[in-house]
Amino acid sequence: MAETGKEETVSAEASGFSDLSDSEFLDLEDTQESSASLSKPGPSSELPRKDGKLICLPKGKRGLDVSSPMERFHLKYLYVTDLSTQNWCEQQMVYGKELPGFLTPEKAAVLDTGASIHLARELEVHDLVTVSITSKEDAWAVKFMNMLSMIPTLQAEGRIREFPVFGEVEGVLLVGVIDELHYTPKGELELVELKTRRRPMLPLEAQKKKDCFQVSLYKYIFDAMVQGKVTTASLIHHTKLCPEKPLGPSVLRHAQQGGFSVTSLGDLLELVILSLTLSDLPVIDILKIEYIHQQTATVLGSEIVTFEEKELRSKVQHYMAYWVGHREPQGVDVEEAWKCRTCNYADICEWRKGGGVHSSMLETQAKKAK
Repeated sequence: MAETGKEETVSAEASGFSDLSDSEFLDLEDTQESSASLSKPGPSSELPRKDGKLICLPKGKRGLDVSSPMERFHLKYLYVTDLSTQNWCEQQMVYGKELPGFLTPEKAAVLDTGASIHLARELEVHDLVTVSITSKEDAWAVKFMNMLSMIPTLQAEGRIREFPVFGEVEGVLLVGVIDELHYTPKGELELVELKTRRRPMLPLEAQKKKDCFQVSLYKYIFDAMVQGKVTTASLIHHTKLCPEKPLGPSVLRHAQQGGFSVTSLGDLLELVILSLTLSDLPVIDILKIEYIHQQTATVLGSEIVTFEEKELRSKVQHYMAYWVGHREPQGVDVEEAWKCRTCNYADICEWRKGGGVHSSMLETQAKKAK
């Protein structure tokens, strides 16, 4: 939301729109092999946390757990990057959920750098102001105000960055953040996803595949939003937010200063839905991924992504089947066993131990990938 030229913002994580927008977490050429960054896990399947203490992986067959992963991880919705990480390795994504306290210092540093670059680009188009919040409803309300302030800019064919998206896909609520939206000289709406690289080289094709899936999913959700396919009832149902709850004093004051006559989250959500459906915003025409070097900000290259809706929906249905408990998690195929060499969970991976990927094949697959 704008106030004296500045938009309001709160923690993205608190608002429910936190979404890893970078691919550094999976940079193969930048990541040490698991043996170099981890102590060898013992028979009890333990991993060290950042503070050196051990994390025990939950024992027992997942098949004996009657709850779905959404229930087991206490999730009301998923991030777009949850599904794009599944596209890389579903089993690795699951371990990331089961062991949330584990992140190597090397990967943490890479992610911090990428986040800083994204923030700098966001500040090129607007300033940020912190708004005090008192509830989760307040946090989402501020994001809705940000959306309301960005929609007119996009209508006027301006450039916006960090635009939240949300919508129900295959019965599950997905949320995310689009890096940038702008119009080309031909008047086409283009989505640009920034991916920073620790080393001055483009990613492997497997990484590009994951990135292409991510931007395609962003388009799918955004298009549904501007076509009136997202409803207030659906969002409230999934998030369990209280639409009638009065906004906190700070949020209410900023809403009034922004010209919004609202008193509750429900009022703001109705405004967002109306603005999206009545704004005549077009669907996204072009999907572009831009890779830049972290240290020098040099553009390494870009990819124009062809949107294949049928293929996207098929993948999403497959990934969602895991989240709703219809199937067990899967690891990589034998042809992509080289991914395991840089996975922090390789030594405890049930997929590998069960024969999904045999350790003896790792060297061969890794050599073929080079």
